[in-house]
Amino acid sequence: MELSQLRMFKAVADLGSIVKASEHLHCVPSNITTRIKNLEEELGEPLFVRKGRGLTLSPAGEIFLEYVNKILSMCQEAKRAITSDGVPTGTLSLGAIESSATSRLPKILSKYHQSYPDVHIEFSTGKWKELETAVVKHELDSAIIAGKSVHPDIQCVEIYQEDILLIAPATFDAIRSPADLIGKNLYMWPVGCPYRKALENWLEMNQVSATITSIASYGTILGCVSSGAGISLVPRGIYEQFKLIGGIKGYRIEQLKPIKNYFLWNKNTGFHKAKEAFLELIQSELRIM
Repeated sequence: MELSQLRMFKAVADLGSIVKASEHLHCVPSNITTRIKNLEEELGEPLFVRKGRGLTLSPAGEIFLEYVNKILSMCQEAKRAITSDGVPTGTLSLGAIESSATSRLPKILSKYHQSYPDVHIEFSTGKWKELETAVVKHELDSAIIAGKSVHPDIQCVEIYQEDILLIAPATFDAIRSPADLIGKNLYMWPVGCPYRKALENWLEMNQVSATITSIASYGTILGCVSSGAGISLVPRGIYEQFKLIGGIKGYRIEQLKPIKNYFLWNKNTGFHKAKEAFLELIQSELRIM
């Protein structure tokens, strides 16, 4: 069993195709096919099941992938440990919830790239729980989420607090209390979003019943509000970025407290110079918020 085989296996598992994996790894498909076949013979179990034109993991493959992620992560850790006093290099896989990715991170990512051009950033967005799971499985080096993780394998640090605002069409009457939402359409991210939970708790605390339509896109939510369709609760950063499209008013409600955002990583992963440099930069840039 060789590291090159494990990298090939992971690439096929992640991309679902030998052809896509070969393009990603810059090698011929037949090489990957042969190496994975040899790996399956060594393990005595099939790792993939053919599904249409693609491949999906077998039950054994699902289990094996967890160990492969840990092995490859440990290899990266070993390399980083040798050059821990040097300039950050290598790959930093970072995830973030959409609100942070859209409003807070673009300038920070740009500044990080200018400061550490030898670091290759693999950036993705996702839901709170998806990002936490990816960090636990070593699929992401770190992530930014709204709300503190309590998973035993996760280490996290608060990086900023995000004010939350109710937003409504400019044609609506001013919003001063939960009662002003009665009879209005509410648009929020799906269940699991901390901002949605804050709205639900506020309505429940004030004994106001309302139906919430789930939309997994701030762009679509803002579009619905600006068109006069209804109301939403969003992070201040999102409102500030999109308010220039017009037709939207924001309302700060005292009972709706700021949401803490956290930077998290797997505590079982050792020293990661690129991750530490990113955390230092984001703390410096967002400390006044």
